[in-house]
Amino acid sequence: MTRWLITGAGGMLGRDLTEVLEESGPAEAVTALTRRELDITDLEAVRAAVAGQDVVVNAAAWTDVDGAETEEAAATRINGEGVRVLAQACAEQGTVLIQVSTDYVFAGDADEPYPHDAPTAPVNAYGRSKLAGELAVAELLPERGYVVRTAWLYGAHGRNFVSTMLGLAEQRESVDVVDDQRGQPTWTRALARQLRDLGESAVAGKAPAGVYHGTASETATWFDLARAAFELTGLDPERVRPTTSERFVRPARRPSYSVLAHERWAEAGVAAQPHWREQLAEALRSMSDTKTKVKTEGNAENKAEDPAEGGRPRA
Repeated sequence: MTRWLITGAGGMLGRDLTEVLEESGPAEAVTALTRRELDITDLEAVRAAVAGQDVVVNAAAWTDVDGAETEEAAATRINGEGVRVLAQACAEQGTVLIQVSTDYVFAGDADEPYPHDAPTAPVNAYGRSKLAGELAVAELLPERGYVVRTAWLYGAHGRNFVSTMLGLAEQRESVDVVDDQRGQPTWTRALARQLRDLGESAVAGKAPAGVYHGTASETATWFDLARAAFELTGLDPERVRPTTSERFVRPARRPSYSVLAHERWAEAGVAAQPHWREQLAEALRSMSDTKTKVKTEGNAENKAEDPAEGGRPRA
């Protein structure tokens, strides 16, 4: 029985990961701690939480991308120094650490998918803070540390682009969405399943340590994603109109190309994620089947940006 610790368990990804792990094995094997229950910058508290665990998945993070531009030290304290504390505790106790990172460690100016070992060059404070966490994992856990970069997340338990688009559909006749940023829309539950499989493979000694890219297969623009969400929920996709990023200027610069390569999953014996549209269809079906709606509230672990039309939400 693999024993799991999830930090940041109150956020969008943390909640899905908790559910996926509890569905896969005994609930007592999963310890899920929210930000209020565990401050990842507190070394003694982290040491106590890590004790007896086989795998730690860190889903706790500063995710306010624009806010990081004026509060970079605060963002780095969580995304960099907090990850270093987790890595130190895991190194002391021989525990696997899976650190959830971001496409924002790249400049976003490529024209083909970024491989896991591509040079990093973050263009904003948030990306720099997350890169600091990646470097801490590589330094302190060369044999037991895993960094999983993800992007364009949406899910049932947090504010995100898909929920915002469907909310706007109830308020407006049409919505304008940027069509000049390309990435891989990723359902948090699909990522959670992949993180579960990676953790099990790591404990079994079958997954090489290092960086992996945890995003959906194939690519889309925000405009493509919005149209698909409309279509799959029975709305007229023609109500979604394309526009450019110039109409939605934000304090932090955004990468225009956030496509990540998935070649390393085969080395770990873990399947790559499905096509983004397949994920979206399953996500919308699951919410419909349980008679729930995508929540738009943020929370401490999932303080996504206000994803106004054309905005670049984080999760």
